[in-house]
Amino acid sequence: MRNSSVGTLSYMRTWYPQKSPSEGSTLRLIYRYSTTIRIKGVTRYYDVINEELCIIDLSNNNFGGEIPEVIGELKGLHALDLSNNNLTGGIPSALANLEALESLDLSQNKLSGGIPQELTQLNFLQYFNVSHNRLAGPIPANHFQTFGSSSYEGNMGLCGIPLPIKCGNFEPALPPSQEEQEDSSGSVFEFGWKVVAIGYGCGFVVGVLIGHAVITRNSRWFAKFFRVKNLYVRRK
Repeated sequence: MRNSSVGTLSYMRTWYPQKSPSEGSTLRLIYRYSTTIRIKGVTRYYDVINEELCIIDLSNNNFGGEIPEVIGELKGLHALDLSNNNLTGGIPSALANLEALESLDLSQNKLSGGIPQELTQLNFLQYFNVSHNRLAGPIPANHFQTFGSSSYEGNMGLCGIPLPIKCGNFEPALPPSQEEQEDSSGSVFEFGWKVVAIGYGCGFVVGVLIGHAVITRNSRWFAKFFRVKNLYVRRK
């Protein structure tokens, strides 16, 4: 989800979509919004987002730095798309804690190291793409070998099914060079996330991230992109 107009995310600290009213409350807010999202490799339009839809789509931006381990705490997450950014470091093994995850797209970044064996615990994973990174080592067994070779292409060091490259004596990939680290530091965004909420029925796409992702233009991109349609106020 590429944003042509951006601003800071700090204003989201006090924004709680789909939050259940406290007991005894006489006021209930219902947000209605629509968006276009890419899930499991397919672009879909949602006129009204289902309350059970829990996804993060930050693709096609210029985020840099490492993927934070704290994402593993988002137990209700169904889809995570961080593709087409400038992310470095390894794939966090903490992603294995996302028990409900069905779609994971980390393609078109600068991720290094191997694919964590722990990810084989993701029993509901139906779409997986780590193509065009700097990954190395064997592709985990189990259902990870049932994904097409396009999910792994562009990683010169990967081996094993479904790739035609057989695994021999594997040597761990070297850490990024100083030049690569400096290249990553030039990103417009830096991942230093703090997770505030994803629950209360979910139903929202990106509003779980705040912190050090400081951006450059104007904060109206959020309302513009999600095209907030109506805000209904119901009183008992």
